[in-house]
Amino acid sequence: MMLYMGHLAREAARELALATTAQKNEALERMAARIEAGSEQIIEANRQDLGAARSKGRDLAFLDRLMLDGLRIAAMARGLREVAAIPDPVGQTMAKWTRPNGLEISRVRVPLGVIGIIYESRPNVTADAAALCLKSGNAVILRSGSESFLTSLVIANLLNEAVTAAGLPAASIQLVPTTDRAAVGYMLGGLGGAIDVIVPRGGKDLVARVQVEARVPVFAHLEGVCHVYVQDSADLDMAKRIVLNAKMRRTGVCGAAETLLVDRRAAPTHLGPLVEMLIEAGCEVRGDTETQRADTRVRPASEDDWPKEFLDAIIAVKVVDGLDEAIDHIARYGSRHTEAIITEDRVEAEKFLARVDSAIVLHNASTQFADGGEFGMGAEIGIATGRFHARGPVGLEQLTTFKYVVRGSGQTRP
Repeated sequence: MMLYMGHLAREAARELALATTAQKNEALERMAARIEAGSEQIIEANRQDLGAARSKGRDLAFLDRLMLDGLRIAAMARGLREVAAIPDPVGQTMAKWTRPNGLEISRVRVPLGVIGIIYESRPNVTADAAALCLKSGNAVILRSGSESFLTSLVIANLLNEAVTAAGLPAASIQLVPTTDRAAVGYMLGGLGGAIDVIVPRGGKDLVARVQVEARVPVFAHLEGVCHVYVQDSADLDMAKRIVLNAKMRRTGVCGAAETLLVDRRAAPTHLGPLVEMLIEAGCEVRGDTETQRADTRVRPASEDDWPKEFLDAIIAVKVVDGLDEAIDHIARYGSRHTEAIITEDRVEAEKFLARVDSAIVLHNASTQFADGGEFGMGAEIGIATGRFHARGPVGLEQLTTFKYVVRGSGQTRP
């Protein structure tokens, strides 16, 4: 079954690569309309998934990720229309030049081919991933988690109806019709060469398994151990706003700050107010000796806290001896996801931006801007921290590759 799905997806990808922007946008508009029309059907399936999850003792955070209501379904449909409004990257000429022998060479964007998406408890990923893959000319094979399976199946069927009504291949969007974990293994093996890239959307255990077992390229990040470094020239009010937002806006997202580094020269004026602000906002602070001296409510930080992704209202705080030590700390303990510097010193800022080896680096801005929508990319399928091809938010352009188109007039090579 899985190999046959791969075969169908490969065939669909060939057709999608040639689909016009108008055809893809029509399909996306129809997908949005079907999602809206099928709202009650989606909610009923979701009610069953929620009931099963509650019977397994799943916590409130999990149930919130799983739950779909009228507002979230409307947001799903709106997201599909937003993807339709994004410029189509396929066919764009990235560069063009003419050689002395008259050959005209162009580098042109083309789809990746077939994308496998493995996700867990968020059924809305079904629509989000399908939309981005379709618009970028890729076929997609979706494997949802068992807890969200019924909801994801209903959504996928509605999307499928819309795609075929728009005249595109039915296999453009396929959901693996089983919760058997063996299906994941087949996808990680590439389905006999059918899958070109895997994107995992879920917890650390899932991502770790995908990164270890995948036999095809993976767009993913294992953790978001994000840092904010407050340099001695930082404006205190700005630093407080940014640090509070970076940590507490949403503590469970991958762009949430997990470690605060404070320049020793800034500690006398900045450390105490920053720590007090965080604690008063309901954040547990775990700090080094100097941070503990700044506020008696600070708990001692252990070595395990520096590389930890808390995903909670907890932050590790350390005083460092300037920019070099801050960069060394990030290199040692970070996950190459997102790091920020708060400073009025442009030279120090540029050094930080150039030398920190992470997918996203910011100056005087919150780490919670680590998001494709906030980058103006319209939408994202996830954030990648690898060094090849896609890095940072993975949007439409990152779901394409390129080929060289060479036009001649009879040239031969001597």
